[in-house]
Amino acid sequence: MRSSRWTYVALSVAVALATVLITLLLVNISERKQEGRQAYLELARLTEDTIDPLEWAKNFPREYDGYKRTVDTQRTKYGGSEAFSRLDQDPRLRRIFAGYAFALDYREDRGHAYSLKDQDETERTKQRPQPGSCLHCHAAIIPAYRKLGGGDVMKGFELLCAMPFAEARKLVAHPVTCLDCHDPKTMAIRVTRPGFLNGIKAYKKSQGVENYDPNTMATRQEMRSFVCGQCHVEYYFAGDHKLVTYPWSKGLKVELIEAYYDETNFSDWKHAETGAAVLKAQHPEFELWNQGIHARSGVACADCHMPYLRQGAIKISDHHVRSPLLNTERACLTCHPFPAEEMKARAEVIQDRNAALLNRAEDALVALIDEVKAARAAGAAEQKLDPALKLQRRAQFRVDFINAENSTGFHAPQEAARILAEAIDYARQGQLAAMRGR
Repeated sequence: MRSSRWTYVALSVAVALATVLITLLLVNISERKQEGRQAYLELARLTEDTIDPLEWAKNFPREYDGYKRTVDTQRTKYGGSEAFSRLDQDPRLRRIFAGYAFALDYREDRGHAYSLKDQDETERTKQRPQPGSCLHCHAAIIPAYRKLGGGDVMKGFELLCAMPFAEARKLVAHPVTCLDCHDPKTMAIRVTRPGFLNGIKAYKKSQGVENYDPNTMATRQEMRSFVCGQCHVEYYFAGDHKLVTYPWSKGLKVELIEAYYDETNFSDWKHAETGAAVLKAQHPEFELWNQGIHARSGVACADCHMPYLRQGAIKISDHHVRSPLLNTERACLTCHPFPAEEMKARAEVIQDRNAALLNRAEDALVALIDEVKAARAAGAAEQKLDPALKLQRRAQFRVDFINAENSTGFHAPQEAARILAEAIDYARQGQLAAMRGR
């Protein structure tokens, strides 16, 4: 009887304990569900004039913590966030950019938190007069546009682009911040940059779509790339007013952008060693990504560079924007069922191959420059050197299109290899043309 009694007591205690544990679990689940429904707690009232990210941090501390970490200097094999000189790392670039501001100072790109500081410190703005256009993507600029334009962002954009850099710089205080990509009322992601709005409208028109507005016509997944494509693009400063312009009216491929520049008779500068009218690519990540398998598969920039992150029951986009190779578990393995090291190794094989092609392309371009100089020293007539100079323009733009693009070919491996193959071919053709011009 005593044994039965103790068995009953033990069973009762076990049932009671299990009941308590299940109850606590159900309460926890209920609390987490409620937490998951609450997107954020509004402690600060955000408006179109709330530029300081510290104010946004009051409502979005998790996202702000990620944004702050964009100052990290952790490197991948081919990229990072240290401000070392690319000219010292690759002395050929001094000759490739001879006569242009990039021959004075060309540093490694750094995270968003440095976007304004780096613009202030580069010798390109210190030694060469630059327009206010530069701030289009280096600062939280939209309130300044709105103020200058009397409420009209597009008008203010045009006015600020035409200002000297030093004068325009007084109108901004922060690098790229939350307001640049989010509506302060709804928190929806949005496109704010006038250059992109004009550029994507021109591109869509070339595809048969009239009056395209990404903020009303794009899908959410498209917007998760457009907010990045606002600034990670090729552009130039058009006309006397130096209006930031994306050359997309013919398309996004390198030869279509080149055709646009040829048609408008635009060149960035005259090469100091050869006199060729050449082009400087900026950072055409959006254009190259558009030619790759991820874009065709509907994968957005944010899927890889800002993958979703769970903190408790809350799911957010990781605002520590960085290379997916520094975060392969969340950035890659969501779609690819392979070990993280395998995914990293695959990416680096692609990058190794493109880096080798880029190295050959730069060698070929420098050899073309040398041959033009030798031909001119030998007394070649300028008219006979014209074919070589035109080929230099073509080779230069393709070399720089991949060199300035920050994925080392990964965004579209076959397209990047095609562009570099054309660069090598044009450079070698230019060498032969210069030889014939002697």
